[in-house]
Parts: sequence; structure tokens; C-alpha cells
Amino acid sequence: MAAALGEEAPDNEDYYGLLNVRREASQEELKAAYRRLCMLYHPDKHRDPELKSQAERLFNLVHQAYEVLSDPQTRAIYDIYGRRGLEMEGWEVVERKRTAAEIREEFERLQREREERRLQQRTNPKGTISVGIDATDLFDRYDEEYEDVPGSSFPQIEINKMHISQSIESTEHTAPASQQGLGGTAQVGRGSLGPAEWWVGSGAFGHLLCGLQGPALLAGRCSDFITTNCNTMGYLQWRWGIQSAMNTSIVRDTKSSHLTLAMQLGIPHSFMMVSYQHKFQDEDQTRVKGSLKVGFFGTIVEYGAERKISRHSVLGATVSVGVPQGVSLKIKLNRASQTYFFPVHLTDQLLPSAVFYATVGPLVIYFAMHRLVIKPYLRAQKERELEKQRESTASDILQKKQEAEAAVRLMQESVRRIIEAEEARMGLIVVNAWYGKFVNDNSRKNEKVKVIDVTVPLQCLVKDSKLILTEASKAGLPGFYDPCVGEEKSLKVLYQFRGVLHQVMSADNEALRIPKQSHRIDADG
Repeated sequence: MAAALGEEAPDNEDYYGLLNVRREASQEELKAAYRRLCMLYHPDKHRDPELKSQAERLFNLVHQAYEVLSDPQTRAIYDIYGRRGLEMEGWEVVERKRTAAEIREEFERLQREREERRLQQRTNPKGTISVGIDATDLFDRYDEEYEDVPGSSFPQIEINKMHISQSIESTEHTAPASQQGLGGTAQVGRGSLGPAEWWVGSGAFGHLLCGLQGPALLAGRCSDFITTNCNTMGYLQWRWGIQSAMNTSIVRDTKSSHLTLAMQLGIPHSFMMVSYQHKFQDEDQTRVKGSLKVGFFGTIVEYGAERKISRHSVLGATVSVGVPQGVSLKIKLNRASQTYFFPVHLTDQLLPSAVFYATVGPLVIYFAMHRLVIKPYLRAQKERELEKQRESTASDILQKKQEAEAAVRLMQESVRRIIEAEEARMGLIVVNAWYGKFVNDNSRKNEKVKVIDVTVPLQCLVKDSKLILTEASKAGLPGFYDPCVGEEKSLKVLYQFRGVLHQVMSADNEALRIPKQSHRIDADG
């Protein structure tokens, strides 16, 4: 569909950025932007054969963008799928009378169907490896009684248990592939009961499990919990068998926290538990948690944290202090669909030294590893990914660079007239403008290959002493291209208004309106 409109555009072409309009732009705004660029790129305005050829190519690209965005049907397709959606077969038969909202709904339905088919054909292997470590000899030593025993001068650390399980999941069932350390299997039936849910299961040892869950257990207006940023659920479970028990719990999950209140009455264990987890809204998805559990077996206090250390890995550590359990350190690593769990039992007693080392030791090791190993590895990985991205987009970037340079040459005459008009009214004149990645003084030698001069393209966008840029990547503007693929970019502008110098730096996807009083450069500074 798009190819028939003229010059073939790259798959990542931003039509909104090319026309410098908002994604919510009206037909009048689109038409005004289109006319402005047509006057700039019209081939009949250029006599030089080379400039005429370049103008014709850019004119066709602008015309293609306008044709797509001015038609509600093609615009709806482009907004969801981009240019790839326009090239899909079958859209010609879609009814022209359908609204943009109806087209979006239809495409989203088709997308969900394709996703469901893809999930039905995909398996998701999961695995857990748990290695229990007994390190009580570090703190509970009997040096006086065993000082003459060979090898007794060194603490004995040993593995006392190991558990390995693997499973393959599909959308229809879960099939255990191999399992060690578990004593049976279970068949589970599930059904619905109003807004709540119930299930019944039986195991190989004759246990019976019944349960009920749902927001309706907490309040009649259960939809209030679901439509907001939090979700509160109640659970009730009864287990019959050798270890009969009834368990009830309330779980409240929000964007920044997770709270659990639970109580169990049963044989041989009855307990009450409260657990809280705080979720930091940072890039590493840091979470700090703590819990208190009191029952017939004693009291357990747990605290810990977890953090994302790479794209697919999450590392966590929890300290458990209890009576009569003692002190333990639990280390957990989630790597993609695999889980590695290492519970380390330190002592059977409540020793302050064991609590101190269990708390401080993992922190020191983590920060040392993060600084010396993880951070350099992630930096090198990012560089490799950026290099691959640059290689894969090298031809497109070269084409965009050539188009930008051609556009700048075509803008020269228009810019000269704009500057003359702005000078006559003491209006807006762009003195210098740069776009790309700005580096510090220690790396200034790389600045030339990271930043491009966009003075002429910006001056060409000035109208009535105003310059307005929308919330979109500046790389799509006429006369611009991406000088540093995959890296953060900014736009730095030095301009003159009413004879006074102004300066502003804007993020790549940030909207910009100049002139502004806040951009003024203080003459005394």
C-alpha cells in the first residue's frame, strides 16, 4: 500500500516527525505542515539537476507521509503497526466506512489471535536447583574438645541436601520432566463460583485440598480493587489428611508495595504471619522485604532484598533469625526461567556475630562484585549490542544522512529569506544548533562523531519568530539524522531573540518551544 505512493521509505521512518506534527494532529495541522514542506522541496523550484533530483526524492517522501496520515484508515494502521502494517496483505478489503477506532479494535483482535496461536505452539521450560549448605561449624565450634583431631583447625562446610526439578509448560498443561526430592504427584480440578474461584485436588498420599479465592471475599465492590493501581485478594484453604490445616490470608499488591497477612490453624503447626515488601521504582527493580512469623514452632524474623543484576537475572538474599531454628542465610538467583537456591544454615543459636556476618557479608560481596565484575560486563555487553545495532542499520543511517544533507542544501534559499525577515523584526535567529550525544571535557575528541550541526534545519522551521518541536525523536525532522544509534541524544540550541542571546538543551523526545524568557543568557554570568 505504502510502496504505491512513491519513493520507498525505510521501515523505521517516522511520518509524524518528518512533518513535525503531534500524533494527535488534526487534518488542518497536517495540511499546513505538508504545504510548508512542499514549498521547500518542490522539484520545479530548483534548476540544478542534482538539487532537482534530491528535491524530487524528498518531495515524494513527504507526499507519502501526508497520504498515509491524512487518510483515517491508513493512519490507524500506521499508528499500530507502522509501515510494516501498511505492507500487509488484505487491508484493501477493509470497509472504508469503518472508523479509526473500529480498525484499531480489529487489528488488536487479529494480533491477540496470532499471539494465542504462537503461545500454543511454544513450550516454556522451567527448572529449580536447590543446594542446602551446613556452615554451623563456622560459629558453633568445640575447639577445646577436638583440638587434637586432624583437620579440626579448619571449619567444616558441607552440602547436606540437594533438590533438582525441571518442568515444561504449555498453555494447556504442565508436564514434569524430571524431579528429585519430591514424594508424589497431584491431579487438580478447577472451577469458578461467581467472582471467586474454587479448586479441589487429590494427591498420591490421599490428601484432599479445597480452596476459595477472590476479591469478593473482601468487599462487594471487587471491581474497585482491580481497576486501580492495587489488587487485594483473599484466600481460604483447607487441607485434610495426616497434617490437617486451615489457612486464610489477605494479599494486597500495589505498584510500590506488597503486603501479606496470613493465619493457619492445624496439626501440628499453627501460626500467624505478616510480610511486607517495598518496591523501588528504579532501573534495577530493587525490592526490600521483611516478615514476622509466630507459631507453636517458635518465632522467625526474616529480612532481605533482591535486585536485577542483568536483563534476565535477579539476585536476592534473605537473613532468617528464629527460635529455635537459629540463623540462616538464603541466596536466590533467578536466571531467565531457571532458579538457583542456596540456603546456608549458619548456627542453631541466636549469635549476634552470625546475624552480623549474614547481613554485612552479602552486601560487601555484592557491591564488590557489582563494581569489579557485573558493571564492566554489562558495559561491554551494551557496547557489543550497540555495535551490532550500528552494523545492522548502517545502510539506513547512510541513506538518512544523505537525505539530511540534501535537505540542508535545498533549505539554503528559504533559510536566507527567513533570516532576513527575522532580522527586520528583531525576531528569532538560530545562531548555532547541535544534535546528538554530548560528552564531557575528557572525551571531547569524540564529540565531532557524536554531534551534528542542525542550525539550518532548525532555522527553516522558524515561523513568525517561533519554533515549535513536538514530542518525538528529533532524528525524524527534515535535515536531521541519528548520529549515534542506540544512545541518548539531546538538542542544544543557541539563538538570538530581540537582540539577546538565549540557550537551551532539550532531550531527544522532549517537546520544545522557543523563545522563552528562561532560556535567556545572563550578561553578567
